[in-house]
Amino acid sequence: DLDADPKAVDRHLARDPRLRPLVRARKGLRVPGAVDAFELGVRAILGQQVSVARATALAGTLVTAFGQPVPGIGALGLTHLFARPATIAAADLGSLGLPGARIRALQGFAEAMATGSIALDRAAGLDDAVEALCALPGIGPWTAHYIAMRACAERDAFPASDLVIRRELGPDPGAVAEAWRPWRAYGAMHVWSALAH
Repeated sequence: DLDADPKAVDRHLARDPRLRPLVRARKGLRVPGAVDAFELGVRAILGQQVSVARATALAGTLVTAFGQPVPGIGALGLTHLFARPATIAAADLGSLGLPGARIRALQGFAEAMATGSIALDRAAGLDDAVEALCALPGIGPWTAHYIAMRACAERDAFPASDLVIRRELGPDPGAVAEAWRPWRAYGAMHVWSALAH
């Protein structure tokens, strides 16, 4: 996200009285990207309707069970490479203790990534990326927008159904965030960051 002008983003978002104090408190806030779009997508699916701590624990269990061990890096707190799409698509994920719908979502996403039927990069554009993700089993608008904002660097992605965003912006956060275009992902980050501190 280093090609975005943080001053321009801040000026635009600070026009909204709700965001103005948040922008002033965290000038230059960026949307964190992801080195591995597949890993980010898996983590987003694991994070559906569970706490961040639970999602992190699930990801660790998945990596230990299905990732590739890498010797010699334990001193860094690392032991495995993240599991590859084809591995997750074919794995018996029952040991993770996930509901069947979540397992189907993980494996459908993994299959799509393994076969190349879905590509997570900026070339697709926000609408096409969200549409392709929502066509997969168990992936709805929140997950699709979250993946688009983090893995595809889509600056206007906006997970409007997020519980924190709905609590802070009211029952129709999408309408509130219309004024934030084309930087809605940054607005979401400001809302989340303000509540994390």
